[in-house]
Amino acid sequence: MFSRYKKDAKANPVQAKTAPVAPTAAAPAAESVTLRKPVKLERAKASASDKDRKRKERLAEIKLELHRELLDNLNLAALEKASEADLRSEITSISTEVLQERAIVLNRQERDQLFKELYNEVTGLGPLETLLQDDSVNDILVNGPQQIFVERSGKLELTDITFKDEKHLLRIIDKIVSAVGRRVDESNPYVDARLADGSRFNAMVPPIAVDGSLVSIRKFKKDKLGIDDLVNFGAFSEEMAAYLQAAVATRLNVIVSGGTGSGKTTTLNALSSFIDNAERILTIEDTAELQLQQTHVGRMESRPPNVEGKGEVSPRDCLKNALRMRPDRIIVGETRGEEVIDMLQAMNTGHDGSMTTIHANSARDGVSRLENMIAMAGIEMPLKAVRSQISSAVNLIVQASRLQDGSRRMTSITEITGMEGDVISMQEIFRFQRTGLTPENKIIGHYTATGVRSHFSERFRMWGYDLPAHIYEPTVG
Repeated sequence: MFSRYKKDAKANPVQAKTAPVAPTAAAPAAESVTLRKPVKLERAKASASDKDRKRKERLAEIKLELHRELLDNLNLAALEKASEADLRSEITSISTEVLQERAIVLNRQERDQLFKELYNEVTGLGPLETLLQDDSVNDILVNGPQQIFVERSGKLELTDITFKDEKHLLRIIDKIVSAVGRRVDESNPYVDARLADGSRFNAMVPPIAVDGSLVSIRKFKKDKLGIDDLVNFGAFSEEMAAYLQAAVATRLNVIVSGGTGSGKTTTLNALSSFIDNAERILTIEDTAELQLQQTHVGRMESRPPNVEGKGEVSPRDCLKNALRMRPDRIIVGETRGEEVIDMLQAMNTGHDGSMTTIHANSARDGVSRLENMIAMAGIEMPLKAVRSQISSAVNLIVQASRLQDGSRRMTSITEITGMEGDVISMQEIFRFQRTGLTPENKIIGHYTATGVRSHFSERFRMWGYDLPAHIYEPTVG
């Protein structure tokens, strides 16, 4: 029946089990009067009934037996050239025959689910495949084989998906990293990689990961969010969008600042939509995530060293080479090290309109972080000279934040106007003003101008972006 793909081999069995998690009882309230709210500490748990749990355990045992049978009989090398339809048909045929031989009776839904999971085990990433195909999932976070969290709409939730054991998880990790020429083991216990669809992948394995391998996947967005989408989502206001369009179109140097997961790359993607289609853009990233729609775009991706410690191509190497490639603008996905020197030099030497992102909690913190990165690069310069370099290179800092309710907002737009003595002078143009919290813990607030007119208003007017004066007037929510 399956002679085309038959081989002799042994395989590691896999199965998945769901361990019920018992909630921790809340502590009794204190008898004395207190202003503190009672804190209920409950462990995260996946919503699954006992019936569902037993059904999953039964299917997992059956899947283990079928997976052994498949790997014993399928020639995986030959399957690389087989079409998806042929492979699904072959897996279904073999599985159906084994089920009949062992007198295992399943309903149609269980059979379809079983065949789908077997296909994912053979060709995909096993239990993770379902989450990767779910468009509502932004991040996948694995804390050992029995605990997989996902982020949806800015909130973390525990899934009922698990790996059989640590060996199963390690096999999937190895499958991912080996596809891109990397390795991960006890001597090299952590790895960065990129999935076939562009998703960012990071893993850390024992003995560094104490309770089982840690995996984080930042999913690649197939649909790029534009400025109009972000305005509709409430990420920033229409007035802020008009101001940012003028700033990008008139070639101000922009830094997008924010914490992890605050939407820096999404903001950078949206800002890049204001760049003229006739300009030559070069992008430099550790993991290619930017999705620019312009015609003339050159993309570069840095590369870590190989297993022998050789072959590294750092972001700074890419940036130095980019300066020789006649760019109109340079966009660095994230500045985090010594490449900051070359980025500032580029902004100061004819590559106006360049953009990058940094990790910082505010515009002032962003400037301090730039100073620290220059110091870490080993450049011995007086502090005043460093600040003078920053103030002349950077024109605008856009602060992105992920708030406590999971929403991502542009909380501040700040201009750098020059130096006053030894201090970089800055002025905030727009901000997000929080006014309260709903009973559902949703943040209430509004966007407002600060009343300060832009330092670059004359530049905007000369370039044909004469913004109306009222957009700088404060608003009351």
